[in-house]
Amino acid sequence: MSMLAQEPIKVPPPEMPQQFEPAPAAPAPQIVHPAGKVIIPASSVVRAEDAGLRAHTNVAIFVPEGMPVASPSVNYTYETPASLGCIYHVSLQYAGCKPVNGGTNRPTGGWGAIALVDAYDNPNAESDLKAFSTQFHVPAPQFTKIYANTSYGNLHGLTASCGGTPPGNTGWGLEEDLDIEYAHTMAPNAKILLVEACSNSFSDLYFAELVAGLEVTARGGGDISNSWGGSEYSTEVGTGGDVYFYEWYWKNIVYFASAGDDGWGAQYPSSSPWVVSAGGTTINRDSSGNFVSESCWSGSGGGVSSYENWQSPPDLNNGMGPWANFQYSLLGQTARQTPDISFDADPNSGANVYDTYGYSGWIVVGGTSLSSPALAGIINSADNRLGQGPPDTPQFSTMENNLIYDQMNSVQAFPHNFYDVTTGNNGVAAGPGYDQCTGVGSVRGHLGK
Repeated sequence: MSMLAQEPIKVPPPEMPQQFEPAPAAPAPQIVHPAGKVIIPASSVVRAEDAGLRAHTNVAIFVPEGMPVASPSVNYTYETPASLGCIYHVSLQYAGCKPVNGGTNRPTGGWGAIALVDAYDNPNAESDLKAFSTQFHVPAPQFTKIYANTSYGNLHGLTASCGGTPPGNTGWGLEEDLDIEYAHTMAPNAKILLVEACSNSFSDLYFAELVAGLEVTARGGGDISNSWGGSEYSTEVGTGGDVYFYEWYWKNIVYFASAGDDGWGAQYPSSSPWVVSAGGTTINRDSSGNFVSESCWSGSGGGVSSYENWQSPPDLNNGMGPWANFQYSLLGQTARQTPDISFDADPNSGANVYDTYGYSGWIVVGGTSLSSPALAGIINSADNRLGQGPPDTPQFSTMENNLIYDQMNSVQAFPHNFYDVTTGNNGVAAGPGYDQCTGVGSVRGHLGK
């Protein structure tokens, strides 16, 4: 029987892996900032002769190219309660967080009271706040204006320099409208207290700070925001200044202060270890108006205090101690650094404010005067009621700052609760982690606040 020869089986050569070109990286969106100019009101001008004596506001006005300073209509190129609530994740999210598409989206929540301490009188403050709230569908405010005058007698060795209504001042009046409108925006259920000092002297403002503590305490606690500041001075520590920001330590009160608008350098009371120092960012949008990112605002204050230094053994009247451990244990430096957290402050990405006292309606406003009341509102609406610990306990501290800084080393909490701003420069470059322009970063949501 013959055997048939079998043809060898042909095995195809192995396929060579197909080579793919890596997909090109998506181009970074082009950041666009509208053209215009910045105006600094007289109340915000820093004067060397005021050091240790008088405070200035931290307000800057943006005038869009080809438009008047103020307008009867809202400019929806600039930030609104809805767009800011969307960016900072404290209201409903929507595509691009565009001001023009915000509709009725707005932050909610709030408890107790938020006091805004300012100098001089704005006679239109209440009507301006109501008009602002109506425009942006924010609930009607629970608003009270309080004159920090001689009717309060002597507080902690201080007396007011006026009786009755303080004199008016349009620069500080714009500050007051900005403060009450954005504190109310971020915590619409909180009572809004505008506490007007007789003048912008530190003595009158410290007196108003004590009045604010009394009035917020009477309403169950809350927050006190200070959008003013001045140069540091050698006697600010202890009874020379700091005491007015922890006088009501046994109550649920958190204090805030603007870090300043003149670039790198610490200002007071932002440099007090007893306050949450509010720095400034720039909101970056693309050519379609979509929110892209935040960067350090070049004007944001921030720096190292010349006088608020760590003391060992601790001495409450001569410097910092355990009550400022929120920075000392983490950053390893012995002097207070500012800011702690940040919010939009660049007037080029400013917010719509309604003012009829010195202006004629809607005006675009920035400065860290926007950061402080907005952050006070966000932390108020987080409803943690941290306040400050009493001096006879290990928790004697600014407990809000303790909570903020405790999250920096958490790989889960920090990126969820904060936005680490790593670009921009105020004289010191922003970078990963803490920096002296945006602090820990800007806030995201109510958790961890």
